[in-house]
Amino acid sequence: MKIGKYEISPALGLAPMAGVTDKPFRLLCRRMGAGLATSEMTSANPKLRGTRKSAERLDHLGEPGPISVQIAGTEPEQMADFARYNVEHGAGIIDINMGCPAKKVCKAWAGSALMRDEGLVEAILRAVVGAVDIPVTLKIRTGWAADRRNAPLIARIAEDTGIKALAVHGRTRDQKYQGEAEYDTIAAIKQNLSIPVWANGDVDSPEQARYVLDYTRADGLLIGRAAQGRPWIFDEIRHYLDTGEHLPEKSPAEVGAILIEHLEALHAFYGDDRGVRIARKHLGWYAKAHPGSEAFLQMVNRLDGPACQISATRDYFSQVQTGLERAA
Repeated sequence: MKIGKYEISPALGLAPMAGVTDKPFRLLCRRMGAGLATSEMTSANPKLRGTRKSAERLDHLGEPGPISVQIAGTEPEQMADFARYNVEHGAGIIDINMGCPAKKVCKAWAGSALMRDEGLVEAILRAVVGAVDIPVTLKIRTGWAADRRNAPLIARIAEDTGIKALAVHGRTRDQKYQGEAEYDTIAAIKQNLSIPVWANGDVDSPEQARYVLDYTRADGLLIGRAAQGRPWIFDEIRHYLDTGEHLPEKSPAEVGAILIEHLEALHAFYGDDRGVRIARKHLGWYAKAHPGSEAFLQMVNRLDGPACQISATRDYFSQVQTGLERAA
């Protein structure tokens, strides 16, 4: 999949998720097969630019290129200025968020709320594309509501304004993450565009990845929630698409080792106290498929120090591995 001068290989991207796709997680997913990992959505509001949260979200030191940064806002010139700011700080791709369904984002008329105003969409896209000399991409949903699936119109505006790739989540804004993603709208958009299209929504297995690519004819897949606690899903999908065969399931020992690597990166990036707290949601995602996870999580989430968190995690996955070997 080609975005501007960049060859994205494999054409499997980590979908940007607020509070999840931070630098430690992006690095891990890239190492485990993602061809692109876009940053968390960051507000274009200049008043927020100096905050700790924005600084952390704009930290890309040591990341493999291309660096894809997602920006959000409602004012064309403000978005253009923030795009320029990110280019100055190493961005290789600017991604515009018009897909976030979160209430607080839409209340400010950002994210997927922008899809209600095609004129404003066009103004933002033209301003950002005209402000930078790197590829600009766009993330949308199928529409604002079930009776207003205007993604095909937004897609045409995107191509006409110079957007280099389009990602479409197969749900409307009012669906949020409920129900099942639909791929008919994505297929119709792909049929009528010449720019690359990412399909997004409910891609949670190698078989589903094959189905969505065949059904929509999309150029690539964005994977979001399915990568939580399972960053190796990119390698699994890539291998299946290439060979038609499945990679072996990760053993508890292998999962534990990947999780500990992730925990150590979180502790180093955020500091001990915040790192331990932020790691708790990841612990839940990694552990949920394993026996005794509920008791483990109740125990480990009461621990405060990073060393204790890592030690308890190592012990738990070691016990799960031992139990599996004895059962065999």
